[in-house]
Amino acid sequence: MNERDSEIISQGLASHGYSASQIMESADIVIINTCSIRAKAEQKVMSLLGMLRKEKLLRPELKICVAGCVAQQEGNKLLNRMPHVDLVVGTQNIYNIAELLEKKTAQSKVATSMSDTYTIPRFIPEQDQALHTAESYKKFVTIMQGCNNYCTYCIVPYTRGREISRNKRDIIDEVNVLVDCGVREITLLGQNVNSYGIANSVTEGSSSYAFPDLLHEVASIHGVERLRFTTSHPKDLSSDLMCCFRDIKNLCHQIHLPVQAGSDSILQKMNRKYTIEKYLQKVDALRSYCPDIAITTDIIVGFPGETDQDFAKTLELLETVRYDGSFSFKYSDRPGTKSTGLADKVDEKTKTERLSRFQARQNEISLERNSAFVGKTLRIMVESAQSEKLQGRSEYNHVVHIESTSNHTPGEIFDVHIVHAGEHSLQARRN
Repeated sequence: MNERDSEIISQGLASHGYSASQIMESADIVIINTCSIRAKAEQKVMSLLGMLRKEKLLRPELKICVAGCVAQQEGNKLLNRMPHVDLVVGTQNIYNIAELLEKKTAQSKVATSMSDTYTIPRFIPEQDQALHTAESYKKFVTIMQGCNNYCTYCIVPYTRGREISRNKRDIIDEVNVLVDCGVREITLLGQNVNSYGIANSVTEGSSSYAFPDLLHEVASIHGVERLRFTTSHPKDLSSDLMCCFRDIKNLCHQIHLPVQAGSDSILQKMNRKYTIEKYLQKVDALRSYCPDIAITTDIIVGFPGETDQDFAKTLELLETVRYDGSFSFKYSDRPGTKSTGLADKVDEKTKTERLSRFQARQNEISLERNSAFVGKTLRIMVESAQSEKLQGRSEYNHVVHIESTSNHTPGEIFDVHIVHAGEHSLQARRN
């Protein structure tokens, strides 16, 4: 989502005469698009801003802008801590950065206003430089912003606001522009794509229009070779959506389904609104509609009050589902969230040990699942091509390293023969 937001910022600035620079020392503006989902990401922002203070002293004309979730979270406090920053732009204001940079008053240095009635602007990228990068064969398309779930550990509802779904006509128009520019893979983005269209009307008429409807419509656009989406909240994963993996030919057989923990008591403290039994029922249903679907997840270890028994249930869930991969992290307090005030915080040593155990077992399972592809043929899309070294990605989201003596370009799709499996990637020969 941050990658797409950065593209939106870049495209907006391009329409005002700016062009992207890969060399900071020659840039007129440096924009840091930030994330605050975990403490470490926020700490990196502050470290980078400290380094930029020196650059600002050398070049006082340099404009420094902080955008995104840390900007939304900190607002004026960020300016007090980092007075060399010229502009602080929150998540609902990124479409207006160019105009905000032109304002000179001190009051205009912070743009973090947020509204529950916010409407995602109609923003259709033109055929500018942002559509002709090394990865112009695949693009992210935002379909919604914000979240209504208020998980007790999560800062997203406070930094991105309540759920707002984008007008479906704007989404379809954007995809059409992208495929006309040669894009072949589309990933639809939202904090919870499963609830697209629930909080507000997304069509000109009054008829209901849900995420499965959008998937079918985007998939039918000529030129969309591959379709993906992220992220799905398990409580809102419907049968209609699961059927899409069976019925839509160009929908990749891969889903990210964050569970966060394997213990019902911890899930309740997290306000996740499902039990492990219900989660497993949805995993079973997914595999009944699409037996070869790759499932990945998110895991938080060391949530306040997590006992050894609670963590053992997370390991048990890992053995039951046998995820193809997972993103796992140690719990960290985030400002304003309910979990910050919970008692029985888990000490750092225990969190580190639990994370290590989980990741070690996940790596073993990932290797076992990847090894099942050795000797088989997979269809891949080339992502990078340097001399005889090719890297592609399967529809299951495997990174695939390919031996080839032929010249290829990113975006090509062809079959390869898998010859070796690692924990995080596959190796293949061109068929």
